[in-house]
Amino acid sequence: METERMVLREITEADAGEIFRLNNDPEVMRFINGGRPTTFDEVWTRTLPMYLGRYACFGGHGNWAAVDSRSGEFLGMFKFHPDTPDEPDVFELGYRLHRRVWGRGLATEGAAALVRKGFTDLGLRRVWAQTMTVNTGSRRVMEKAGLRYVRTFFTTWPEGPVEGSKHGDVEYALTQQQWRDEDVTTGPGA
Repeated sequence: METERMVLREITEADAGEIFRLNNDPEVMRFINGGRPTTFDEVWTRTLPMYLGRYACFGGHGNWAAVDSRSGEFLGMFKFHPDTPDEPDVFELGYRLHRRVWGRGLATEGAAALVRKGFTDLGLRRVWAQTMTVNTGSRRVMEKAGLRYVRTFFTTWPEGPVEGSKHGDVEYALTQQQWRDEDVTTGPGA
């Protein structure tokens, strides 16, 4: 899939080094795991197989490498797939970009394009996303992509509390009907 400045393509084994670098930037991972580092072996034996397995599990949907459409530079990743095969018309949206490209609107560009594709091409009923309450940057991306605040909730972090977790997480979502009501031609974020 192409956006104005990016190509979103399936992740391959050749992306392991880029995923390792992305997942080892403490600022990128701050609101995901508290910025804890990972090893290349963990990326190769656990993370990458999980990403690749999602394509088969979710009918070709999963995590997508975001690359610059001109240079081919790896910019980061987007997540767009169901949580379970039981609800194939409800997709979770996520994004993780290298810090060097933050502030350029790429997360919003990719998120809005995926939401649009979900409602126009895939016939989704609902798209949702979540982040920590204190992650204002990610919350802005969700809002700019058309998602609406649903709730604040509290969860247990598997590796222990993360700074800011005492404020909980937030869920944002958008239904196909809400998306159509926004603009029947293009939808939000267009």
